[in-house]
Amino acid sequence: MSRILFITSNRLGDAVLSTGLLDHLTRTYPGARLTIACGPLPAPLFRAVPGLERLIPLAKRSYARHWLRLWLDCVGTRWDLVVDLRNSAVGRLVPARCRAFHAKAARPMHKVEENAAVLGLSPPPAPRLWIDAAAREQADALIPAGTGPFLAIGPTANWLGKEWPADRFARLALRLTGEGGPLAGARVAVLAAPPERERARPVLDALGSKAIDLTGRTDPMAAAACLERAALYVGNDSGLMHIATAAGVPTVGLFGPGYPAVYGPWGPRGRVVTSSVPQADLLARVAANPDDRGLMDGIGEERVVETAIELLSETHRTCDQFAARACGPAEVPPLR
Repeated sequence: MSRILFITSNRLGDAVLSTGLLDHLTRTYPGARLTIACGPLPAPLFRAVPGLERLIPLAKRSYARHWLRLWLDCVGTRWDLVVDLRNSAVGRLVPARCRAFHAKAARPMHKVEENAAVLGLSPPPAPRLWIDAAAREQADALIPAGTGPFLAIGPTANWLGKEWPADRFARLALRLTGEGGPLAGARVAVLAAPPERERARPVLDALGSKAIDLTGRTDPMAAAACLERAALYVGNDSGLMHIATAAGVPTVGLFGPGYPAVYGPWGPRGRVVTSSVPQADLLARVAANPDDRGLMDGIGEERVVETAIELLSETHRTCDQFAARACGPAEVPPLR
C-alpha cells in the first residue's frame, strides 16, 4: 500500500486552496495512506480526508524547530510520494521514491493554478472539503432549528486593512434580507475567528434578532458545516471566504489592497468586488501606514449589493443544493 506525505500551509486560506490537489491524490491513489502536515488552525479541515493515516499540526517553534520535529516524525517512513507545498528541507531529506515541490509561478496566476502546477495538472482541480458528521452535528446545534436559507457574512479578516467597514456590512445584510431583498426574511449568520469577535460586535448589534452569532464559536470544519447551508456568503479576503467557496456557497469576496487574481474565490460561484481606488495606490498607503483603516472605503455598498443579487440570480435554482464540483483526476505517473 502506497504512502503519501502532503505538506501544506500554516495559513487557513492557502491550506483550503491546496485541497484540490489533495483531492486529486485521493482519487488517483484510492488505497494510499496519507500523512498531512499543516498549521494548527487549518488542521481540522483535513481530519476526514479519505485514506488519512496521520494528521500533523505543524505549530511554529523558535529556531525553526517545528521543521526538525516534522523531519523526526517522517524520516522513519519510506514514502512513495512527497508533495511539499512549503518547498521545505523536510520534503528533500525524508526517504521517498518520488517528490514534487511548490515553485513560485513565472507569471501571475491563481493560487489554485499554482498548486496544480506542482503535479502538472490541467485543468486545475477545484478546492473541496471533507465535512464530517461531527461537524454537521455542531452546525445543527449552532444554527437554530427551522432556519431556512440564510445569508452568511464574514466582516473580519486577519488584518485590519482588509476589513470593509462594519456599518456597511450591516446595511448590506439588512438590504439583502429586508423587504424586497433577494433573501427577504432570511436570517444572517455572522462568522469571525475568536480573536476577531469584538470587531464583529457592531454588525451583530445592528442586526439584532436577525443575527445568528457564530463569532468565535466554530473551528474551520464547523464553520464549513454551517456555511454549506447558506444561500450566499459575503466577506472580506480571508480564509473563511475560501472555506465558503470550497463548501459550494455562492461567494462574494471583497478586496482592497489584496490580490484577487491570486486569491479571489475560485470557481463559477465566486465573485470579486474590488476597490475603486487603484491597487497601486492602496499598496503605497499600506507601505506608509500598515494600520490604515480606510483601505476598503473604495468599495461601495451599491456595487456589492448588485454583485450579490446578480450571483443569487444566477444560482437561485440550486442555492440550497451545494453539490461537490465534478473534477476528474488528471493523469500522473503511478506509484509503484
